[in-house]
Order: sequence, then structure tokens, then C-alpha cells
Amino acid sequence: MSLTKESVAVITGASSGIGRALALRLAAEPVAGIAIGDVNVEALAETAKMIQDGRARITTHKVNVADEDEMCAFAEEVVREHGRVTHVINNAGVALAGSCLEVSLEDIRWLMDINFWGVVFGTKFFLPFLEKERSAHIVNVSSLYGLIAPPGQAAYSASKFAVRGFTEALRHELKGTNIAVSVVHPGGVKTNIANSARLGAGLKLSPEELQDRLDAVNLLLSHTTPEQAAEVIVKGIKGRNPRILIGRDARLLSLINRLFPCRYGDVIDRIRGGLFSNT
Repeated sequence: MSLTKESVAVITGASSGIGRALALRLAAEPVAGIAIGDVNVEALAETAKMIQDGRARITTHKVNVADEDEMCAFAEEVVREHGRVTHVINNAGVALAGSCLEVSLEDIRWLMDINFWGVVFGTKFFLPFLEKERSAHIVNVSSLYGLIAPPGQAAYSASKFAVRGFTEALRHELKGTNIAVSVVHPGGVKTNIANSARLGAGLKLSPEELQDRLDAVNLLLSHTTPEQAAEVIVKGIKGRNPRILIGRDARLLSLINRLFPCRYGDVIDRIRGGLFSNT
């Protein structure tokens, strides 16, 4: 079973970007229900309103994925509302700008609480319900930076490498069970995550310098739309693919990383012109 009229899918971070696009895309499938969660309840309500003519029952849930108690209550609430859960997509995430010297310990804790612990909570608290299903699926969203680690992204890459490691180990642990496990590595996707990134406590940039950096990041990396990303993820779910790469950049850089595990930075710089430069 993949996505059927009995499926109930959970999506975190569904108020915008890939999460919103996934909610809209899954609503086009013959699923029974979709539970969308986010801290931004106004934008979450907009996502729900955008889903028209779908057969699925849509529920919205205010939840901070970094809060253990809220995530535990979220899982119980979803099952109470829908009666079951078959697919969990841990998508919520944030970005942090700055090198290791430029970000504070508080910055890193904030980032890890959302990007990593949000995935752990979403996995742990839904697992007991997924185990009851004939067929279920956990999908955890990492990043291109869960495959490669450029300078200025030490904390963000750490969080996304952690998601990758956690998910791949989980996949091995659940091999042969009713639960499939996938990790998603989006390349550059046209979302607001870079523009809304927190600045490291020690990162001193003028508004003009900050905008120049954001413009460069968006120009270099944002090649895929959220809708295209959602389509790839849904295809990956249907195929029960263990690793889902989104975008040509993700596929190319993943290959370069495998071919040149110690020198991929130099190779990428020659191709992309300074992605691994410290300037």
C-alpha cells in the first residue's frame, strides 16, 4: 500500500513552502485525511483554504515541533481526529546564517531543537500508531546540506546531517517491518527559508550586505519550485524510495560527494564558482 483511500498523512511545517505544496499535492491523491501542523496558525489556515475539491478530511494543528509535550499531544490529537495515521512527513525546519565563530550556542540549540529534535519527536510519538497499520511510511526532510557541508553552514549542516543519520539508521532498524522510511534531500527550492533565516549572534552585516548575500544564495540555489519538490516527494513515497533527491543540483552534488568525498569542495567551486569559498 502507498497512498490509498485509507491513508492519513501528517505534515509538519505546512504553513508555507514545501509543506504547503505537499498538503495541496496529497489532497489530489485518494487519501482519507491530511493533518497539517505549524506554529503559524494564520498561514496554516490559508493552506487549508487552498485545498479545494479534495476528498480528504483536512485538520489543522498548532504545534511547535521543538516542544516535546506539544508533539506528543499533536500525535494523540491527530489519531483522535482521524482514527489512524499512515504517513508522517517531518518537514518543519529553519535556517541559521553564520560560521561556527559567528553563531552562538543559543543559536545552535534553537536550530537543533527544530531541525533535529522536531524530527525525532515526530518519529517517536507517531511510531506506536504507525506500527498498528498494515503499511505505513515515515518521511524525514533533510537537505542538500545533509549531503555536503559548505563553509558558513556548520550548524545548519550539522542539523541536517543529523536528520540523515537518524533516518538512515531508523530505516535499517525497521527493515522488514510494515513501515517504510525515507530521507529527503532538497536542493535549492524557491521557499522563504533563506530570507527568514536567523542571523548568528556574532554575524555583523549591514542591511545591504545581508541583502547581497540573500540575493546570491537565492540566485545560486533556488532552481526548483515547492510544487515540483512536492511532486518528487509524492513520487518517492509511492515508490517507497529510501532516499529522495530533489533538483538537478541535489543529484549532481550528491554524485560529486560520492566520487570525491574529501575534495568535493574544490570540485564544486570549480563548477559553481565559490560555493565553498570563505568570502
